[in-house]
Amino acid sequence: MDTFGVWISAFLTLCIFSFLYKDNPFYKFAEHLFVGVSVGYGVVLSIYQGIIPFAYEPLKKAFTGENPYKFFTIIPIIIGLLFFTRLIPKYSWLIRYPIAILIGIGSGVAIPRMMEAQIFEQINGTLRPFGHFGNLGGWGIFSAILMFIGVICTLTYFFFSVEHKGVIGGMSKIGIIFLMIGFGSAFGNTVMGRVSLLIQRVEFLLSNWLHIVS
Repeated sequence: MDTFGVWISAFLTLCIFSFLYKDNPFYKFAEHLFVGVSVGYGVVLSIYQGIIPFAYEPLKKAFTGENPYKFFTIIPIIIGLLFFTRLIPKYSWLIRYPIAILIGIGSGVAIPRMMEAQIFEQINGTLRPFGHFGNLGGWGIFSAILMFIGVICTLTYFFFSVEHKGVIGGMSKIGIIFLMIGFGSAFGNTVMGRVSLLIQRVEFLLSNWLHIVS
């Protein structure tokens, strides 16, 4: 069984790699199989981790009298079922209500977290080294000052209420340099991640499948 699984994995890996030559039926087969398996897995996961524990079990307890208050679970269930009205043109307008609730709750939960992670924590990380400036050492002091200058100049680049001339223009140009360094690092990290995936797949083909390397 392990050998069969290895051959299936190798076949699908080669099907994906075949796209490097051109788009072909083998690649489309592997692509569609991946999408189909992902959707199927997602549906099963939603049933066993969503519908059963949060809908079926509470209603079962409500109807059997074990916990009558669980009957109020019918309200979110009805709101969720309104998503399927999109399939009925006559009543498709009802989908606006669950979407509005979803976006409202999602925004209310996400905005404070984003403010905390993307703004407050970034400000804290930039200014924290200056709280114990004397204990940083030469390289630590240089890093703290460089980080502070980079943050200020980068924010200046996105400050459009003043024309970018003179000092403001110079700071914005320095901000562009920091932005390019950041984008380059992010792109390099992405490339290295993809190369790591490639190395892992090639190693699988040469080791587990062909047994050329050990």
